[in-house]
Amino acid sequence: MQRYSLLPAALLSLALGASPVQAANADTSWLASWTASPQAVWGSDFLFPSNVPAVLQAQTVRQVARLSVGGPRVRIVLSNAYGKVPLRIGAATVALAASGSAIDAASLRTLTFSGQPSASVAPGAPLVSDPVELSVPDLARLTVSLHLPQASPVSTFHWDGRETAWIAPQDQTRAIRIDDAPGVQTTTARLLLSAIEVEAAPGAQAVAILGDSITDGASASLGIDARWPDFLARRLAPHGVAVINAGISGGRLLSDGMGENALARFGRDVLAQPGVRTVVVLLGINDISWPGTAFAPRAPRPTLEELTAGYARLVAQARRRGVRVLGATLTPFAGALPGTPLDDYYQPDKDALRQQLNAWIRASGTFDAVLDFDAWARDPAHPQRLLPAYDSGDHLHPGDAGNRALAEGIDLPLLFNKNQSPRPAYSAVLR
Repeated sequence: MQRYSLLPAALLSLALGASPVQAANADTSWLASWTASPQAVWGSDFLFPSNVPAVLQAQTVRQVARLSVGGPRVRIVLSNAYGKVPLRIGAATVALAASGSAIDAASLRTLTFSGQPSASVAPGAPLVSDPVELSVPDLARLTVSLHLPQASPVSTFHWDGRETAWIAPQDQTRAIRIDDAPGVQTTTARLLLSAIEVEAAPGAQAVAILGDSITDGASASLGIDARWPDFLARRLAPHGVAVINAGISGGRLLSDGMGENALARFGRDVLAQPGVRTVVVLLGINDISWPGTAFAPRAPRPTLEELTAGYARLVAQARRRGVRVLGATLTPFAGALPGTPLDDYYQPDKDALRQQLNAWIRASGTFDAVLDFDAWARDPAHPQRLLPAYDSGDHLHPGDAGNRALAEGIDLPLLFNKNQSPRPAYSAVLR
């Protein structure tokens, strides 16, 4: 073995029995540049419609996602996390987005899986594509098209995608645009696509945001990347730091609802994502306010001790992996969701628990740093309410201006190594 120590890394890998492909990838660093956390599709009796078909068959799903950090090669991750049967992918492509469903034809690339143009996504499992040569700039919008030739039950999705997706008959994976195809349907949910990764320089890192609808962007404008993690991604891209959104609308820290509880999904949605070195946690308002509403009419409200113990368990999971954790205080919500079946979401005793939790987040020393979203977003004249300029109108979710303000209020060195120098933006050169 000693004689191998002087060989270049690729030759050393070959000498030790690695394949040429493995040897070539020995120094490759992959970075999560975009994610959409998988959820189980709920039934028609739930308060909100799922807005996805029950079955896909002989159809193409085309989705657009904006990356945070770019690179010379990309690969995608599909998820069948809650499926009970394999899902057959007949063909898949990736391209730079043009407008709407249209793609930049020169950038179209065929995706393969273990060298094959088709594959099956096993029940309960992810599927990672082979890398494809496609230089993409920072903040690029990519279009991923998937053809499902067989009857495929839709069991796994991401409900609140804040982006239009198209479902068209037959194999349209290579079509320049598909929104004008006969029989096309649209949805704003994410189907199968759970992550896009880019080849990055060694040591590249990502910040993950673990949250609920405020992070998922429930009231952000559709199709313009106006969630607060989107604004943060614009600030961090010049530093070579990716931002991935692990928010789920309706998500809770301790209990399942419109997705698994955060403690259960933290490993998959955050810690397993390549390059994650820091996580921001903005969770708890649904734990506090769902009980007693139409969502959970008989559920007990968690105590402060139960909530803080849940946060401590998240932090412990992260630190086992060497990941830093920043806690974000919960934003004001007086008067939330008026005129809806959830107009009892806010109550003074719920707000008292929110303020107790915020005091613990600020003072406990549990986190590596604290982002005081409550202080940044509240109305000084009415501290239990969002500042009107930041309010989307439902008194719970910030609008686009509020999302921008939250992202711009963050001191960036809190999120990554203070010694890391900004790098020039990655620009695309098609090959």
